[in-house]
Amino acid sequence: MMRERNRLASGIEGVQKLEREIADAMDLIALAEAEGEEAMVAEGIASLKEAAAEAHRREIESLLSGEADGNDCYIEINAGAGGTEAQDWAEMLERMYTRWAEQHGYKVSKLEETEGEQAGIKSTTLQIAGLNAYGWMKTESGVHRLVRISPFDAAARRQTSFASVWVYPVVDDTIHIEIREEDLKIDTYRSSGAGGQHVNKTSSAVRITHIPSGIVVACQTDRSQFRNRANAMEMLRARMYEAELQKREAAAAATEAAKTDIGWGHQIRSYVLAPYQLVKDLRTNVEKTNPEAVLGGDLDDFMAASLAARVGATRSEASAQAQ
Repeated sequence: MMRERNRLASGIEGVQKLEREIADAMDLIALAEAEGEEAMVAEGIASLKEAAAEAHRREIESLLSGEADGNDCYIEINAGAGGTEAQDWAEMLERMYTRWAEQHGYKVSKLEETEGEQAGIKSTTLQIAGLNAYGWMKTESGVHRLVRISPFDAAARRQTSFASVWVYPVVDDTIHIEIREEDLKIDTYRSSGAGGQHVNKTSSAVRITHIPSGIVVACQTDRSQFRNRANAMEMLRARMYEAELQKREAAAAATEAAKTDIGWGHQIRSYVLAPYQLVKDLRTNVEKTNPEAVLGGDLDDFMAASLAARVGATRSEASAQAQ
């Protein structure tokens, strides 16, 4: 009830704020035109454009009506083809999503991470907490491709790297997921990290494998093995719930196909830093010529376009079934 209350309050507050901003901008423009102040007119027009962009974002946000769209989410990032380059790329993606989340007032927690041999990370799992976190982030699932001049190549050659992103919702106690103890394989191991009085000295990290589905989750964020196991079980419940959601969504086949191989032919977005600069989403054809801003968390346009396309496809399928 509190989550629903907060969602409604946020929506009402957003509309009221937009109304105030539009009214203030119109008053400023009217005053500036009366006094012949062109600079103030331009300022008012700029404010109206910002309000229009926010209105468009909230219009897209209103499409977040999926069963788990309002929930928190987990993000798994795995380096793919490309060796050290891909591991560095995976770390860049981790930083990109962390910055996006922070810019939107979401809380980010790192649950597990495996560092690369030379640089970057082999894999990581993040939890993003906040209203509609899963609704926005679910459009990011897939393979992401990077093209750049390699900082690890003495000959400064252009390299292509891949990393996969998989997003699934945090499930609460209202959703029952049956997990049998005999279907689980639980391993404990020492946490990775810089060391200290406890970390790396006891087997506090936990990895759980659900044998029937092959789903594997791991957690090493806490010093306590019991708390890590509890967190890993929550992640497993979330993964199994997401698997069930995927069966009911029209995009399930495409999403699963994107996970089959972290390499050529499966990417959803390309980030080209050399010889030209362009970020292009291959599903919606949305492009941006400022990769630095995108890697700094400017993902809203990509997410909004993917969400609108996804909702549109679902509605079209529902209409076809009804006919």
